[in-house]
Amino acid sequence: MKLVIGNKNYSSWSLRPWLLMRACDIPFEEVLIPLYEADSKARQLSFSPAGKVPTLIDGDRAVWDSLAIAETLAERFPDRGLWPADAGTRAHARSVTAEMHSGFSALRTHMPMNLHGRHPGKGQTPEVLADIARITAIWSECLAQYGGPFLFGRFGIADAFYAPVVTRLVTYGVELPPDCARYRDTLLALPAMREWITAGLAETVRIPMSEIYN
Repeated sequence: MKLVIGNKNYSSWSLRPWLLMRACDIPFEEVLIPLYEADSKARQLSFSPAGKVPTLIDGDRAVWDSLAIAETLAERFPDRGLWPADAGTRAHARSVTAEMHSGFSALRTHMPMNLHGRHPGKGQTPEVLADIARITAIWSECLAQYGGPFLFGRFGIADAFYAPVVTRLVTYGVELPPDCARYRDTLLALPAMREWITAGLAETVRIPMSEIYN
C-alpha cells in the first residue's frame, strides 16, 4: 500500500492515517506531496479524483478522505483492533471520531496545525474555547469510562483523529485538566508520533495560511 500525504508540519488530515498505520504496524510506502506548490494539485490528482491528501493506494484502488481510509484499514486489518471489539464501545468510538472529523471549525481556523510554531494564548476566541471545552469533555468521559491510557483503552482510530488537536494545544499553549494533560502526553510519547513530529520539524517550507501569527 501507498499513503499519499502532505507536509508533516502542517497537514493534520495526513497525520491521522499515517499515525494509525505506523502505530498499528500496517506496512506502507509514504508518498509526500508538498502542499500549495505549482504542481501540487496535478500530482495529487494523479492519485485520486479528489486531488487532495491523504489518499491510500491499495492495489488498483484509491481511497481518499481520512475517515474513509481509517474504515478501510479497519476492514483490511481486523486483527489490529483499530475499532473497539464491543459493539456499544465501537459506536461510541465512531461517534467521537466523526465529531472530530466534521466539527470544531473554529479550532481549525484559528489554531492551524503548525509544529514549528509556538504561539501561547493566540487564537483563543470564545468559539475556539468552546471547541476545546467540548474536546476535553470527550477525552475526560472516555478516559474515565474505559480506563485509559488511550480514549478506548488501547490506541485506535479515535486517538489518531485527535492527534492533530494535541499538536495544536501544544503550539498554542492551551492549559488542560490533569487527565487530559496525561492523555496529551501519552499521545506525544508514541514512537510513531515522535517520528512524525521530528520529520515535521525538519521541514523548511513555510505555508503562509498556516502562519497566521507570524
